[in-house]
Amino acid sequence: MKRRTLLLGGAGLAALAAGGLGAWRITAADDAAVGQSGFAVTRTEERWRMLLTDAEYQVMREMGTEQPFSSPLNAEDRAGTYLCKGCALPVYASDTKFESGTGWPSFTEALPDAVGTQDDDTLFATRTEVHCRRCGSHLGHIFDDGPPPTGKRHCLNGLALQFLPA
Repeated sequence: MKRRTLLLGGAGLAALAAGGLGAWRITAADDAAVGQSGFAVTRTEERWRMLLTDAEYQVMREMGTEQPFSSPLNAEDRAGTYLCKGCALPVYASDTKFESGTGWPSFTEALPDAVGTQDDDTLFATRTEVHCRRCGSHLGHIFDDGPPPTGKRHCLNGLALQFLPA
């Protein structure tokens, strides 16, 4: 396969121009395992570890959870878009963010066709895990205790997100 570099469209290009996402180019080497995971963006474990900090890797690739109140995104209140840190896909709009008091960035809903969900029964009850639909990175969980209009709380790890101001 020829080596190719595909820069992400839309918000990814804008962020790249701003100097924020230079590491998030998708290359043929990254896509070597396409088809095995079902995600459009796949990378080897070695490549993920090169791109992510240890804490980001633990959250995004091993389904961990960051410490509550540790993310600077908790206090982010500017207009903009939250991107998956794994592939720069726009996943949440700032106008759906709310203060949940839980210590994690919380949203009422994701952008259309941005995330996937699956059951997570790793604790004492079944929860709904939310992940990036393009690269499969674990973003957090969805709970049924959010405000109107959805009644949902997408409780996310700030380590899995990057904020792109409007």
